[in-house]
Amino acid sequence: MHKTYVIGDIHGGLKALKQVLDLLPKAEDDLFIFLGDYVDGWSEASETVSFLIDFSEGNNCVLLRGNHDELVYTFLKGKENNTMWLAHGGESSKKSYENLSKAILKEHLKFFEKLKNYYIDSSNRLYLHAGFTNQNGPQHEYFPNTVYWDRTLWEMACSLNPLLAKTDTNYPKRLLLFKEIYIGHTPVTRIGKTKPVNHANVWNIDTGAAFKGPLSIIDANTKEVWQSEPVWTLYPEEKGRN
Repeated sequence: MHKTYVIGDIHGGLKALKQVLDLLPKAEDDLFIFLGDYVDGWSEASETVSFLIDFSEGNNCVLLRGNHDELVYTFLKGKENNTMWLAHGGESSKKSYENLSKAILKEHLKFFEKLKNYYIDSSNRLYLHAGFTNQNGPQHEYFPNTVYWDRTLWEMACSLNPLLAKTDTNYPKRLLLFKEIYIGHTPVTRIGKTKPVNHANVWNIDTGAAFKGPLSIIDANTKEVWQSEPVWTLYPEEKGRN
């Protein structure tokens, strides 16, 4: 049986991505699911995207869209250069993209356009960047970008009484749709954790790589975890998203 590796938010930390990928016992039929936010944070935003383009050509990959990926795509299309985005990691991505050739830029735009909003595997496990609000699932969201901006799914999972039975009428219907749900978006370092956190059937793999945490990969089948060093230690001259 192939392994399903789920990779948390990278935020331009290519050194960390390479480091943690090197730790994996990889096989040809393994599946790599990237949860989005490849950019905005550390200095290697465009380099991370180039790496992922190459990596996906030789491996089975699902590349999901994060909110920061959408923000950078919007900037590259010349539509937006807002101060809030620049203050939350956008400045590093802007610098990383300054000297790219038109050919590479075109390739990157195609990469961003091809990103998926969510993925459901054959075991009825859902993978998406942030969450969803529609009680019938992410495919029914009125605003498609909800799936890479929503935080309510994670907040709900964290606040759920673990003793509440799934048969109880008060059990959240969203959580009954899937066997498991894998997300990033909200760093678990906010609740004092540095490894992937599980509440109900939701797994949060964002271990704060953009800030003071490591970059994490989890095997969705066995729940084994691999981690880089804290990403900030790999970029000692930078501030990341602090």
